[in-house]
Amino acid sequence: MHGGVDGGVNEVSGVGCSLEWKFSQVFGERAVGEEVQEVDIISAIEFDKCGDHLATGDRGGRVVLFERTDTKDHGIPRKDLERTDSSIGRHPEFRYKTEFQSHEPEFDYLKSLEIEEKINKIRWCQTANSSLFLLSTNDKTIKFWKVQEKKVKKISDMNMDATKAAGNGCAAKSCSKPHLSNGGYADKFSSSLNGLSFPPEGIASLHLPVVTSKETSLVARCRRVYAHAHDYHINSISNNSDGETFISADDLRINLWNLEISNESFNIVDVKPRNMEDLTEVITSAEFHPSHCNTLAYSSSKGSIRLIDLRQSALCDSHAKLFEEQDVPSSRSFFTEIIASISDVKFARDGRYMLSRDYMTLKLWDTNMDSGPVATFQVHEHLKPKLCDLYENDSIFDKFECCLSGNGQRVATGSYSNLFRVFGCAPGSTDAATLEASKNPMRRQVQTPSRPSRSLSSITRVVRRGSEGPRVDSNGNSFDFTTKLLHLAWHPSENSIACAAANSLYMYYA
Repeated sequence: MHGGVDGGVNEVSGVGCSLEWKFSQVFGERAVGEEVQEVDIISAIEFDKCGDHLATGDRGGRVVLFERTDTKDHGIPRKDLERTDSSIGRHPEFRYKTEFQSHEPEFDYLKSLEIEEKINKIRWCQTANSSLFLLSTNDKTIKFWKVQEKKVKKISDMNMDATKAAGNGCAAKSCSKPHLSNGGYADKFSSSLNGLSFPPEGIASLHLPVVTSKETSLVARCRRVYAHAHDYHINSISNNSDGETFISADDLRINLWNLEISNESFNIVDVKPRNMEDLTEVITSAEFHPSHCNTLAYSSSKGSIRLIDLRQSALCDSHAKLFEEQDVPSSRSFFTEIIASISDVKFARDGRYMLSRDYMTLKLWDTNMDSGPVATFQVHEHLKPKLCDLYENDSIFDKFECCLSGNGQRVATGSYSNLFRVFGCAPGSTDAATLEASKNPMRRQVQTPSRPSRSLSSITRVVRRGSEGPRVDSNGNSFDFTTKLLHLAWHPSENSIACAAANSLYMYYA
């Protein structure tokens, strides 16, 4: 299912055997026939660097955090998990940790523009003092969040005997004059009380509240808001390896921020022409190199990836390297430029390779070789005859994400009918799997997958475009464009994938 792998891929060594993927967990699974609310659809997924936490964002502006529990419950060191998985059947387990409202819908009165609360990207920052830090962004505003445990202080029972309090109306109702052990009242000792002196036998019924802090709760606090720096919709944010800066990218510009400074940023890439009629391409994705703080890559709607070096100049108008695959003139069509647009670009963990996703394929690039991709994986080859239909129902503009395994030996991306595909990218590897976001991911895809309830307009659109035939062909390729798996993430150190199907988060392991 994939093209030849160039011999230059030498660090992605070893031809691994095919993995057997299994269902692990699901969060937010909908019942049969249940209609999914638009605000509940997941729009971003991200593991933290150690893989102990997972964050999702949705179209309603909420961020939900999940925490890994299997290492805590069973006391298995993380380095031994891969060894024990095969022997005792253990797999990563996560639990719901907390959620908070990150963004609210806004209205820009100067531009008469409604700004959605939808979370476009989430990126984890370095942890400190057991607190979690992350960045989240919608179309216009980036926010820096701190999530920490805080002890909840409560007033415990007062130092009184509950049985006596029940029969003592005065004590239960908090008399204004405390009763003394000798039968007298406090007014007899008012002068002594003012002088802080008490009778020798003490005041037996004086009730003193005690403050205790037994419970802990998670509190999310917005530390900083980075706003008013983008005229166009933000499509990417990425942390720098220096732990101090990050970038944000929209269609025409990339800005560099310091985490501690929210009122100014530096424009490092600007592709806006003087005359907007001369605009030929836009920025679609951007990411920092995982270890070189001066290097970043950004992709464009023309199918190219540019590697830039921040040491060359303050405004990086010129790129250090350009990665693009030349089209064969005879194969060009009306849809060529549309399907060439790169929707996502990711660095491998070692920084040597980059993975890009366009509408039809996944491409693996060697940063030392800009003549072309070292591997191409066909994802939507079966959709070539249907490009007209895809264009008319706007599916051709869907932006699928991609991800790499921590060891760089496998890549993954999503497709339609809530399917996702995993490919081996080591030299000579034939490892390829197509799975469905369900509790039985490896079931035969020749069966018609269950479809969520759809609005009348979407049903009419599907029928009108001539999709009456079988929705899945004999090879398991889907033609159901109403369900799509756009967002997924690979665990940084294990063969575990989290992916989103509408409002449900599915976890798989191998």
